[in-house]
Amino acid sequence: MEKYKNPELSIEERAACLADRMTTEEQASMLRYDSPAIERLSIPAYNWWNEGLHGVARAGTATVFPQAIGLAAAFDEELIEKVANVISNEARAKYNAQKEFDDRDIYKGLTLWSPNINIFRDPRWGRGHETYGEDPYLTATLGCKFVKGLQGEGKVLRTAACAKHLAVHSGPEKLRHEFNAEVSCKDMEETYLYAFGELIEKARVESVMGAYNRVNGEPACANSYLMKRLSDWGFDGYFVSDCWAINDFHANHKVTKTPPQSAAMALKAGCHLNCGNTYQQLLVALEEGLITKEDIRKACIRVLKTRFKLGMFDPHTEYDDIPWEYNDCDENDSLSLSAAEETMVLLENNGILPLDQSKINTIAVIGPNADSIPALEGNYNGISSRYVTFLQGIKNATDKRVIYAEGCHLYKDRVSGLAKSGDRYAEAMAAAKISDVVILVLGLDATIEGEEGDAGNEFSSGDKQDLRLPPPQRELLQRIVAIGKPVITVVAAGSAINTEIKTDALIHVWYPGQRGGTALANILFGKVSPCGKLPVTFYKDSDRLPDFTDYGMKGRTYRYCEDYDNILYPFGYGLGYIKTEVTDLSYNNGKACVTIKNTGDREGKEVVQLYIKRHCENDPLFTLVGFKKVFLKAGGSITLEFTLSDYAFLSVNEKGERVKSAESYTLYAGTHQPDKVSDRLLGKSLSIEIR
Repeated sequence: MEKYKNPELSIEERAACLADRMTTEEQASMLRYDSPAIERLSIPAYNWWNEGLHGVARAGTATVFPQAIGLAAAFDEELIEKVANVISNEARAKYNAQKEFDDRDIYKGLTLWSPNINIFRDPRWGRGHETYGEDPYLTATLGCKFVKGLQGEGKVLRTAACAKHLAVHSGPEKLRHEFNAEVSCKDMEETYLYAFGELIEKARVESVMGAYNRVNGEPACANSYLMKRLSDWGFDGYFVSDCWAINDFHANHKVTKTPPQSAAMALKAGCHLNCGNTYQQLLVALEEGLITKEDIRKACIRVLKTRFKLGMFDPHTEYDDIPWEYNDCDENDSLSLSAAEETMVLLENNGILPLDQSKINTIAVIGPNADSIPALEGNYNGISSRYVTFLQGIKNATDKRVIYAEGCHLYKDRVSGLAKSGDRYAEAMAAAKISDVVILVLGLDATIEGEEGDAGNEFSSGDKQDLRLPPPQRELLQRIVAIGKPVITVVAAGSAINTEIKTDALIHVWYPGQRGGTALANILFGKVSPCGKLPVTFYKDSDRLPDFTDYGMKGRTYRYCEDYDNILYPFGYGLGYIKTEVTDLSYNNGKACVTIKNTGDREGKEVVQLYIKRHCENDPLFTLVGFKKVFLKAGGSITLEFTLSDYAFLSVNEKGERVKSAESYTLYAGTHQPDKVSDRLLGKSLSIEIR
């Protein structure tokens, strides 16, 4: 038996043994994302690039779960781990089948470059829907569960997760290849790095991906400060550049002059794997004396360790027998539906919901997202065989007459190219006029909010210019409301939207996955109570926020925004059909206890949220420190216990140090945060003082 095939040896020994059987040229080839085969060593080709943000992506049929921002809105640790378990099992099922036919192409491997744990600091950022929202604690907590679900607890990794993008990557997309994000030590530690540290130290995430931008002057993929933090956290996996980010060193950041110099800078800093083609210049860099053979060897060992951890050089692993038919199965479809139901956030309801079908004969379903599959998918998605659009979900759930009108294009002024502007308004108004209730499905999709190069909008490379609906949708909403029928507005979007015109009810459904239409119908007709909460603040006007290119946190997110007149719906906000009361908050020796009771006659889920105010200077207004989602029967109650970690009581000073600055604290408990807007909309949270 070859030494590297001996499972009794450590991963480090096996990887070093295999690397040392390679030539320097072969070692360098292992540092490319499209690593070639080495036939003389029986090493198959391997493409590292795969995605699993909310389902196995870009490689054919797979279960499509709600987009990441929607999963965050569920505020449910158990749910997100279940979703990640399914994603990784489907990735193994597809890998096993594709390997049998020697298909080792892109998006076919076991290294999933997910989750995206950047902080959604500004609602204009197009990629925000890939994240878990604006709060570091929520992001870290859900991110850890997602990583554990992806990687599993077996003898080998089921898949290898990746925490991205280190660091401070949150727009603007059109400047990301050249921009220098200037960040204070306090904001870096308190906001931008917290989740990365948690995923490395607690979830043992196998990979970290760098960002495109510079951070305080140095490229993120060769940043001395960030690389030192990885070492401090005990990171032992592989570091991968964002795709073609190393090319930006010389082409856009101008910190090097040539591709070999860029390759050398990244490799020596600690970037083991290159998504892109710059590491094809490693041997040139070696000839020029910019790197050593040992630099290449060390990086090669590092990436090989991950392949060994995945069991790729073992004769058999516990995951090799996951069959192809597990992919896209009924059980996974059912979980996607449950997840979608938990993610949707009810923002307004004058009592019209849930709909009483005995009082309805005709329902008009109107809008450019009503029958849209892209509005279900988000980005970084697979393809489902089971899509249920919002229109189809409503049709399936009722025996009433359902009529449909597209109303307008998603963002263009006409649907038909030869028609006049506004060519679908009359049809929509006619449908509304003969209906008893209108369900108006508006919003965006990933073609107009998303990543630069993926999003096709001609506005801002995937970013939003403001928080309003596209102009034709604003006109459609105004025209439909003017008809005078009851209107329920449904917004499918991955970010905050100000619809400007209030209707009888407003539901934000994100990009809810393959069963989004069924989930929406179940909420509209009262089969389930909505229980999602906002993982981001919804503002009225983005012009009242700090400049998009300002990475300071002052005035941003619920933790630092004091412009309450500009807040439509706060972080943590969400209505439901059940009525609850939170009582008996207590704290003792690191444990907080609180009771929640369902005082109504309907059953459903609710999220209990804990926040803390540290009474010291330059600290957030308050900080989320705990949350739990519970199911409550009518009249039922449950007492919850929360363990508060040091995170709750330590502040971050201007040097970026976590210290105990406060002598007293206020602990809040409720079904929302304790800000002025939430108090006005929902009533005050409980609070107690702690010393």
